[in-house]
Amino acid sequence: MMYLRKKHLSRRTLLRGAGVSLALPLLQSMIPAAALAQEAKDKKPPCRLACIYIPHGAVMEKWMPKGEGRDFEFSPVLKSLEPLRESVNVISGLALPLAYGKDASAGANHARSSAVWITGAEPKEGADARLGISMDQVAAQHLGQKTPLPSLELSIEEGGLSGGAGLSGAYRNTISWAGPVSPLPMQYNPQVVFERLFGDGSTPEQRAARRQQSQSLLDSVISEIGTLKTSLPGEDKLRLDQYLTDLREVERRLDLASHQIPDDLDVPAPPAGVPRDFETHVKLMFELVTLAWQAEITHVSTLMLAKEVSNAVFPASGINEPFHNLSHHSEVPANKEKLSQLQEYHMRTVTGFLTRLQETPDGDGSLLDHSMVLYGSGMSNSNQHDHDPLPAVLAGRACGALEAGRHIHAAKDTPMSNLLLAMLHKMNVPAESFGDSTGALSI
Repeated sequence: MMYLRKKHLSRRTLLRGAGVSLALPLLQSMIPAAALAQEAKDKKPPCRLACIYIPHGAVMEKWMPKGEGRDFEFSPVLKSLEPLRESVNVISGLALPLAYGKDASAGANHARSSAVWITGAEPKEGADARLGISMDQVAAQHLGQKTPLPSLELSIEEGGLSGGAGLSGAYRNTISWAGPVSPLPMQYNPQVVFERLFGDGSTPEQRAARRQQSQSLLDSVISEIGTLKTSLPGEDKLRLDQYLTDLREVERRLDLASHQIPDDLDVPAPPAGVPRDFETHVKLMFELVTLAWQAEITHVSTLMLAKEVSNAVFPASGINEPFHNLSHHSEVPANKEKLSQLQEYHMRTVTGFLTRLQETPDGDGSLLDHSMVLYGSGMSNSNQHDHDPLPAVLAGRACGALEAGRHIHAAKDTPMSNLLLAMLHKMNVPAESFGDSTGALSI
């Protein structure tokens, strides 16, 4: 129940402890009486954006839905999305023409896939990377000016921004570019991300001391939490308790990861806070994005589930063959079946994130209602290194600006940038064009 009040908390209220400045989720108590009444009328919460990349394309006959518009059937790879049907658009027929370059080598084809995906720019060939601003960074220029972090770039695999023959390693190791010569590093250590999001204000020495003492970030601000809760109404107390419970659970899982002992003592242990298995790692990253969105630390996120030419193995999928090797299936039905099974597993992983967003209250709806989440690849048939037609899913409702529950079949050879431009428009970003767009896709 909404009610009017004379006093309110600042939206940027922080809980402070030893080397900790903890941001809070949006509470009704942070909205003054006049603004509360106006918010109830306008119902315009901030729109969030996530772009999630998966390499090595898709087995398109296992990906493509049957039917178009609202009358469509999810394909085997996309079947986990069925419970979220009314919040999902499957978009097919898109192309990435600038990913076809003069250098036809396998490595260059892979590098161009991730480089062009959300930049719509032609990668400069040679050792020095030069590309163009990515769509997430255009959005961050407009959505991220009132948040502590304009954007958050994450990866499940480690990698730097240099190195590699032909095309620079930056083209494979990030999808986010702040400008033609400004690739943004993707952070793969959840512990570092956690401290960046929720530990601002502490020095490296303070953070190290807190870890050594096994002191929880929340324990550092426990007295502040108690004081704050005494002044909150019941609904705000419940929302704060749930947020802090989720935060505590992330801390617990990070602590477990930092104390993992390798099975083979001859192999160095992973850095503190980096889980050894994909499932734990990616769930932590998705949870950190969710919490960051709740607390409005950032509105824009990108994540690479794997990098091009990755030979990661995903045992939980039931497939024990290296990813890149399997992607060159030679059109053998049994190999394609294995690859599509792996792709269905990756889709289930993303569906878990979307479900978490749907279950997280945000204003008059959920985080999924108030976001757009793009999932896809810069390749089509990985065996041929094709860049059309691309697999793409767009989830969320963009604060009511995006109609969902459809299979949108774009005209042949429609540039991926047309979709990116349309997404910018749904976020009220005044862009006349983007990358190699020829116009905004009707979504």
